[in-house]
Amino acid sequence: MGCGRVGAGLANDLEAAGHSVSIIDQNREAFRRLGSDFKGQTVAGVGFDRDILLEAGIEKADAFAAVSNGDNSNILAARVARETYGVEKVVARIYDSDRAEIYQRLGIPTVATVIWTIDQIIRRLAPQGSRSEWRDASGALQLCEVHLHREWFGQPVSLIEASTNARVAFITRLGEAMIPTENTALQEGDLVHVMVSDSDLPNVETALAKSPEEA
Repeated sequence: MGCGRVGAGLANDLEAAGHSVSIIDQNREAFRRLGSDFKGQTVAGVGFDRDILLEAGIEKADAFAAVSNGDNSNILAARVARETYGVEKVVARIYDSDRAEIYQRLGIPTVATVIWTIDQIIRRLAPQGSRSEWRDASGALQLCEVHLHREWFGQPVSLIEASTNARVAFITRLGEAMIPTENTALQEGDLVHVMVSDSDLPNVETALAKSPEEA
């Protein structure tokens, strides 16, 4: 739902990956963003209206993304898709980060656009501590990008797990994600993403901000 720049890009990428795509927007002119090569279905209307959703094929949908420019519309559409039609994979874009966290805990995965942008900029200007990238519905477990003391570079990934209660989920190296083995050596510039319990996160941040000998 939503055929702005995000929605149009998402629709084209999913179609290019071999998926069947239906896209909803109140403004028919918005569908021009899809380009002439788009072969999916376009439906003009309100994205949380049940008749519109049915026309778009919601009953057969494997996934639903609400990425219009309205928080209320996105959440309402996501809830209808999840609760009325049983779509398992649902995500909503939310501009209000406080509300995004509430809905995340209710089991509706959200992308908080503004807070994500702020976090990304801050991480590049003043990297320190951690940045939460995903949280489970209970709020007890997080996937975080963590900042490492420079002396961790050259050490094996397994040393992080031996020194903390965190588990390394993946590393982003030179713009590409990779799943490390226990012998993978950390390199300068690596972005390290760990799974950690909410209660352990402060200790993990403190340990990784120190050298391995001090952790």
